Amino acid sequence: MPRLDFLLRRRAGNKTPSQQKLGKEMGEVSGNDEYESWMKSRQLQRPEDQLDLTEAELSEEIPKLLTTENTNIVKNLVIYSFKDGGFVSAPSMGNTVTLFQFEGSSLHVDSPEAKAQLASMGEEECKNFACYFSTLEKSLPNSEVEEESEKVEEKLPTLDQDIQEVDKEVDPDGEGADGEAADDEVLDDEPGTAQAGPKKKLINQFNFCERAALTFNNPYRTVETQTIPPPRSNFGGNVLQWVIYDSYAEDYAQQQKEREKDTKKPPPKKDESKKKEDKTKASEQLNKKYLQSWQILERMVNQNIYDEIAQDYRYWEDPSDEFREEEGTLLPLWKFSYEKTKKLSVTDLCFNTHYYDLYAVCFGSMDFVKQSAEGSVCLFTMKNPSFPDYRIWTESGVMCCDIHVKYPYLLAIGMYDGNVAVYNLQANTREPMYMSQGVNGKHLECVSEIKWGPDMTDGELNFYSASSDGRVFNWVLMQNKLAITPIMTLYLDRDLGGCPDGTDIKLKGCATCMVFHPTNPEIFLVGTEEGLIFKCSTAYSSKYLMTYQAHYLPIYKIDFNKYNSNIFASCSGDWRIKVWEDMRGEPLFIFDLAASVGDVKWAPYSSTVFAAVTTEGKVFVFDLNVNKYKPICIQAVVSKKRNKLTRLAFNQKLPFIIVGDDKGTTISLKLSPNLRLKVKPPKKQQWMDQATLESQKLEKLLSLVRELPEGEKIKDTATTVASGRN
Repeated sequence: MPRLDFLLRRRAGNKTPSQQKLGKEMGEVSGNDEYESWMKSRQLQRPEDQLDLTEAELSEEIPKLLTTENTNIVKNLVIYSFKDGGFVSAPSMGNTVTLFQFEGSSLHVDSPEAKAQLASMGEEECKNFACYFSTLEKSLPNSEVEEESEKVEEKLPTLDQDIQEVDKEVDPDGEGADGEAADDEVLDDEPGTAQAGPKKKLINQFNFCERAALTFNNPYRTVETQTIPPPRSNFGGNVLQWVIYDSYAEDYAQQQKEREKDTKKPPPKKDESKKKEDKTKASEQLNKKYLQSWQILERMVNQNIYDEIAQDYRYWEDPSDEFREEEGTLLPLWKFSYEKTKKLSVTDLCFNTHYYDLYAVCFGSMDFVKQSAEGSVCLFTMKNPSFPDYRIWTESGVMCCDIHVKYPYLLAIGMYDGNVAVYNLQANTREPMYMSQGVNGKHLECVSEIKWGPDMTDGELNFYSASSDGRVFNWVLMQNKLAITPIMTLYLDRDLGGCPDGTDIKLKGCATCMVFHPTNPEIFLVGTEEGLIFKCSTAYSSKYLMTYQAHYLPIYKIDFNKYNSNIFASCSGDWRIKVWEDMRGEPLFIFDLAASVGDVKWAPYSSTVFAAVTTEGKVFVFDLNVNKYKPICIQAVVSKKRNKLTRLAFNQKLPFIIVGDDKGTTISLKLSPNLRLKVKPPKKQQWMDQATLESQKLEKLLSLVRELPEGEKIKDTATTVASGRN
């Protein structure tokens, strides 16, 4: 029906009023009949998948809105920031899109630049206006042209005034165009020009070029130089004993002549500052000589005072071990302490790689809530237990240290504030030779472990550090600074979900200890506060070689076996020590010590002996070849209520250990014969060395543990061994 009405209206639009009136009367009669006949003959076709909508749905209006926002722009876009160490939100893009941009050369009539151009044109102004009106007449109707002309006529008086003002400024004397050349040649020194001011010369805006750009550029030429080669000559001779003697005699005679000349010359005058410097240097050298002599005397006095302990330290052997089976004892020797470090805890122990009786002790705080204002590193020797030989003071607590293997005078330390430093014991212990600087040049949290690495291809020294901020850095000793390189960032596999802006959160593991593989310097193990052990490589910074679900509480120390690099032990705050094999998810041995284990170390003289210390003040010594379930020695070293043992270290040459507590005291203990038994070679293989025999002993022990029934695993349970002999 709407279509027919439209046709009728269209036909009626071209008729006279009388015809339209007649058409309406006829349309009311004939139009309805045609519509009814048309509707009867029409057959509607409906698709099978057409939806059946209700009247409310049919009457619903679906609006379409046009907005200025670009829906194709990505919102909440993030980028990775190396400064912040995570993803940050990127600035949003604008909705405006520039399709075409062109800078025109038109000027507004009222602008000062346009007025200056009109003033410079002069008589040509009328021509320009005539051309302007002619273009207007061609392009615009008469009415619009009249309006434009009226506007221009209104502005003409003001333009004339502006032109006159500009002419006065340019030509105050009224010389006009004839005086322009003369005004250009007037110098600034003349008095007339100083009062009237220099004439403004308009710049050609079309082909203007500065004078400095018009200089001549010399063409490039190849310059070659040729030098005369240095003269050369061939020399040959026989080197005999009498020739060498004569040459030394001539050199000695020449030196004597130079000394005689120097004695004859008057001594040169020196300034007072140089004299003072010479005196200070001489006094320092004299003090060093006196200090060395006093140290020798102090050691001799101490050896006389502690003569009995010194004899036991060297030659004592406990005879009662012959009557004890599978048990041993520890003999206390000396207590090493320093008055200024009694309130600090022993955070790390490290023996010197060249001097077997010299070791370093780090002093800091194991309680991260109550940190000390300063830290220290003291180097003690077994020859002088009364006072340290070297003392280093730092502004923050020292958490770890390591001594270089080739250069035993280089000491690297890691501190609680995230800084690392390298000291040269030969030169000076007051100031470090190298020190990390800046916020980005150090760790964000305390340095938990530091280890020297093998020398680089260029011969540069380097070391590695692990921190509780979850990062492992490599430090290279350059000429004047420390170069830092990130090696690994410890990410955990646990996901907490996404942020409101759509970013994913990745948790970082807090590194508590680190140890390098004995044979492969690229492989290292990192223990975390979450109880995980990550096997990492310096060649792959984004992937772990192996992840061990080791403990339930923070791991304090990891140590490799000295005879089999595939075996390592770990200790934790969950009271347990676990012995692991490389690339094996389950531990080989599990020991429960009924207290938090602070440190564990493998013995350097046996492949099956290791020792550990606990917070209850006890030292445990295990020998897997003797007893795979219980320790062969349990001995209380300090009071359970007052002190806690924190660190342990084996001497590499003599059979004794040192342990440190939380009161700044280090105690040395000697091992009895049952704790350091050696393997006897068989009769037919007397030629075998001790290292081979130790490796075979450990391999035989591991073969018994590896052979388990199919489908059976070692359960994470262990009998408590703390109920042994105290």
